[in-house]
Amino acid sequence: MIGRWRQKKEPQPRIETYADAAPLNEAAPDNLTRVLRVENEDASAIEDARRRLAVIGFTLIIAFGALGVRAIELALAETEATAAAPLLAETRRGDLVDRNGQVLATTLETWSLYADPQLVWDARETAEALVSVLPELSVDELTANLSSRRRFVWIQRNLTPRQRQAVFALGMPGLEFRTEPRRVYPRGRLAAHAIGHASRDMDGLAGAEAAFNVALSNDGGRPVPLSIDMGVQFHVDEVLRRYMAEFEALAATGIVMDVETGEILSLVSLPDFDPNQAGDADPGERLNRALQARYEMGSTFKAFTVALALEQGIAEPGETFDARGSLQIGGHTIDDFHAENRELTLEEVFTHSSNIGSSLIALEAGADAQRDLLQRLRLLERAPIELAESATPLLPQRWGPTETATISYGHGIAVSPLAVASAFAAIANDGVYVRPTLRPVRPGETIPGEQVIAPDVAGQVLDLMREVVANGTGGRAEAPGFLVAGKTGTAEKPDRGGYNEDRLISSFSAVFPYDDPQYVVLVILDEPHGNASTFGYATGGWTAAPAAGEIISRIASILGVERRDYDPVARSALVRAALTPDPQPVVRPDE
Repeated sequence: MIGRWRQKKEPQPRIETYADAAPLNEAAPDNLTRVLRVENEDASAIEDARRRLAVIGFTLIIAFGALGVRAIELALAETEATAAAPLLAETRRGDLVDRNGQVLATTLETWSLYADPQLVWDARETAEALVSVLPELSVDELTANLSSRRRFVWIQRNLTPRQRQAVFALGMPGLEFRTEPRRVYPRGRLAAHAIGHASRDMDGLAGAEAAFNVALSNDGGRPVPLSIDMGVQFHVDEVLRRYMAEFEALAATGIVMDVETGEILSLVSLPDFDPNQAGDADPGERLNRALQARYEMGSTFKAFTVALALEQGIAEPGETFDARGSLQIGGHTIDDFHAENRELTLEEVFTHSSNIGSSLIALEAGADAQRDLLQRLRLLERAPIELAESATPLLPQRWGPTETATISYGHGIAVSPLAVASAFAAIANDGVYVRPTLRPVRPGETIPGEQVIAPDVAGQVLDLMREVVANGTGGRAEAPGFLVAGKTGTAEKPDRGGYNEDRLISSFSAVFPYDDPQYVVLVILDEPHGNASTFGYATGGWTAAPAAGEIISRIASILGVERRDYDPVARSALVRAALTPDPQPVVRPDE
C-alpha cells in the first residue's frame, strides 16, 4: 500500500485587532499611551514656560517703568537744582592793571562744590565725610544745610585742585561741582586799598573794583588800567611800614600825585589787608585812610592861610604880626609850639609855624574869605575822585571868630588826606586845581582844571614852602639832589573835653622838584611816639618829614626826575627877596 502524501502548511501571520488588544487599564502601557503621555507632558511644560515668561516680562516692565520714572525724577531734580543755582557771569571780568601794564587783579576759573539736599542719602554722614577733607567747615552747619528742602546749597567755593580731588574721592551722592570765576590779586597787600576787592559773584565791593565795576564787567574782558605805578607804590609802602614801626604809630598814609594831571601814582593806607582774603580782614585794616579817614591836619593848613593873606593883601612886604605871649579869643588860649615871642613877618609866621600869627591873619581876612578859599580848594567837600570811599569833611556847625582862628592852623576842621594832597597840588600847579583820578592820562590828553588861586600867589606860597625845608621845621625832608618844598603838620587829636597833647597826627606835605613842580607827596603818621633819635619828639618835622624825604629820594628816578646839584643858600635868597619891600625881579636859574 502506498502511503498518503500530505502537503505541509506554512504558518500564517497573526493579525491583531482591537479585540485582541489588552485593556487600557492594564499595567503594561503600549506605544500610543506613551505617545499621549509625552504629548501631555510637553504641553504642560510649554504652559509653565509661558507663565514664567509672562511673569518675567511683567517684572521687567515694572522694573523698566520704575527706572524710567526715576530717570524722569532725576532729570527734573537736576533741572530744579540747576534752576535753583545762582547764575554766573556770562562774560569774563576784565583785569585791573597799573599804568605800566602790571596785572593787579585777574580772574581764574576754579571748581566750586555744591549739593542738592534732595539727593543726599544721609546728611550727617555726608557732612562728616566732607569735614574730613575740608576741615574748615562745620559738621553741624553742613548737616543743617544738607537736611534742608532746598535744591541747591553751596558747600565751598573756589576749591584748590587737591581739595576737589579729595571730595571727588569720597563718592558721596548729592554732591556736584561747577566751574566759576575767582578774582585773584597777584600783588597781595600792595595797593590793596586802591585796587579794592570783588565778591565771589564778581561784583566790585571796594576801591577800583567797585569804581570801575561796569567797565570791568561789560567791556568784553578788556583790562582797565589804573594810574598807580607799582614801582612807586612799593617804595612808599616800604618806607611807611618802617616809619610806622619805628615810631610805634597806629596807622600811616601816603599819597603821590601828579600836580598837572591829577593822577594818583601811589596810595598807601596802613594797616592794610590781603584782597585775596578780604573777608578775614578787620574793619580797621579795610579802612582806606587816604580817603575815608578825616584828620585835623594842624599846621599844614597854614599854607592855605598864607595864601589867604597874600590873596587878600593882608600881609604887605615887611609887615609883621605880634606873636608875643598868647592870644586870647572866645575863652580859648592860643599858643605857639615853637614860640619866638616876638613880632614875625609873614615868612616867619610860616617857617616857624606860628599859631598866633596864622590866627591873626585869618581873623583879619574874616570867616567868609577863609571859607571861600577853602571851598575853592575843595577842602569843604569830598575829594572828587572815582572811588566811593572818599569822605565828606567834618565842618564846624558854627563858623565864628574862634573857629576862624583855629581853622587857620588846622584845628576844628577834619578832612581826608586826599583832599589835602589835591589842594597842595593846586598850589604847585600855578593855582590850577585838577581833580584827582585813578585813571591814567593819555599822552597829549587835555586835562581840565580850574584856576582857584592866582598864579603869583601860588608861586609865593611855594617859595615859602621851600624855605620851610631849607631853613624851617621841614629840614629833615630834604632829599639830596632834589629840591623839596613842603609844610610840616602836627595836630592834637580830639578827646573828651578838648584835645589830647599825647595823641598826635603828624604829617608832611611835600612838592618836588621845587623849581619845576611835578609831584605832591603827602605822609601822615597817626599817633607816632618819639624815641631817642627824635629826642622824644613825635611832631611832623621829626617823624613824617624824614619819611617824605626818603620817599622822594627813592621814587624820583622812577618818575624821571633827574638828580641835580644846586645851591641851597641861593635858593633861600630867592624867597627872602620875594618878600622884602620893593623886591627886585628874581629869575629862577635853569638848572
